[in-house]
Amino acid sequence: MKISAVAALLIAAPLSIQTVAAKTMSDEEAAGLFASTCGFCHANGGREQGKGPKLMGTKRSDAFIINRIRQGKEGSMPSFKDALSDGEIRGILHYIRNLKPD
Repeated sequence: MKISAVAALLIAAPLSIQTVAAKTMSDEEAAGLFASTCGFCHANGGREQGKGPKLMGTKRSDAFIINRIRQGKEGSMPSFKDALSDGEIRGILHYIRNLKPD
């Protein structure tokens, strides 16, 4: 039986890399990550303007939001590119897209 190159790499990779690559963030995990990372500036879980803008109902594109999280905005928002994985950033984007009024 032959093992594909990708499968061989995954088998040889450390468990933590396999787990991160395979795991999808739950809605609860994304909400908790948003609260602990973004909630200080984006009030009421992003539903209201605080130090940062209201995120519920934003018309910004997914690409814009992902880039803003990664790169930040000088003088307004820190960069999270070294603090959050791509999966965590996608989880936060999903959280923002699914915000509903309290």
